[in-house]
Amino acid sequence: MSKPFPSGRPVNTAPERLRRVEGKHNALVRELRGAFAKVEPTEAGDGAIEGLRIVEEAIRSGLRFRAVFFRESAANLAERLLPQIGAHVETVLLPDKLFASAVPSETPQGVAALVHYRQSSLEDVFSRIEVGPVVAVAGLQDPGNLGTILRSAEAFGAAGVLLGEGTVSPFNAKVVRGSAGSIFRLPVVRVKLTETMAQLRERGVRLIATSSHKGTPLPEANLASPVAVMIGGEGVGVPRDLMAKVDEVVAIPHAGQVESLNAGVAASIVLYEVRRQRS
Repeated sequence: MSKPFPSGRPVNTAPERLRRVEGKHNALVRELRGAFAKVEPTEAGDGAIEGLRIVEEAIRSGLRFRAVFFRESAANLAERLLPQIGAHVETVLLPDKLFASAVPSETPQGVAALVHYRQSSLEDVFSRIEVGPVVAVAGLQDPGNLGTILRSAEAFGAAGVLLGEGTVSPFNAKVVRGSAGSIFRLPVVRVKLTETMAQLRERGVRLIATSSHKGTPLPEANLASPVAVMIGGEGVGVPRDLMAKVDEVVAIPHAGQVESLNAGVAASIVLYEVRRQRS
């Protein structure tokens, strides 16, 4: 149930449901600012999102909203979004400067929200192994790349995404935006990859790692059976200790003058090939 709304005055220039809040110490504003600063959701699964498309994706994905915030100069967005948001959700109008102080985006679109993320477990991923490949990410720091991987993982029917040590938070605002909403629907779990690789193998899952040049050419690899695709970090790739534990290394054929593909592109190509073979 939503908490009582802090005191504020009705706004005449925006939909009646909006309340204008001007104080930077307002409880909801502080909660929004803190959620963006913390990045990881609270133990209850609450976190912050921003941007029109992402808020609409959260609505479409059935996430539960705690509050929605509109920048005063973008109050027209409320007319588009309020009919899609439950009547019990707090809806707030903030002066532009106050909104900018709470929302970290360099190019804010004028709407942000506090939402309750679905929390997934390793068993959620294991239960979907027959549906599609598992994606395991090791030490990836670029939020744009991780967002692309999440988006491609959902697009090509992945069972879920496992995030190993040293990987950027999937709730980073740039990751959420890059995922185009896939983070709201796809099982994403933080794990210790060494332990999880053993659990995957026990379930009959073959462990595949990607490499820039060395390995089985991707079109020749057998990816029709249950597989987990390991994607490494920028520059260093999959760590050596994990690479030593995989069943096969695959390489994506590409022009020799190109040193490597970035992690998001490489993962997308491999996931497409897995989907193609399994189809």
